[in-house]
Amino acid sequence: MTRRELIKYCLTFPAAYEDYPFDPVKDGTEWCVLRHRANRKSFAMIYERLGALHINLKCDPMEADFLRQLYSSVTPGYHMNHEHWNTVTLGDDCDVPMDELRRQIGNSYELIKPKRSAGM
Repeated sequence: MTRRELIKYCLTFPAAYEDYPFDPVKDGTEWCVLRHRANRKSFAMIYERLGALHINLKCDPMEADFLRQLYSSVTPGYHMNHEHWNTVTLGDDCDVPMDELRRQIGNSYELIKPKRSAGM
């Protein structure tokens, strides 16, 4: 999956939008942050580092640890809280199936989307 394909997939979630809040790094690449419009919380950060494409995703701490043990391409979140965020390194060596990556993106979105109040 390419950077643009990842961004396009993330934008299929309701009220998702892309943001570029950081200056490009010295090699010219930018971090694309995918957020929810209602609360501006981030659910995915897509960037290139050391010649590889990466995506940071929010995750329940117990599941985050499980995924890190299951897949070598899943590591603690780069520049993020390591308990609540994972980084998936994409590319030829990625051992995370695309369906699983899509599930993780959806899970990250669900964790940050605004909660409905009890009265609704």
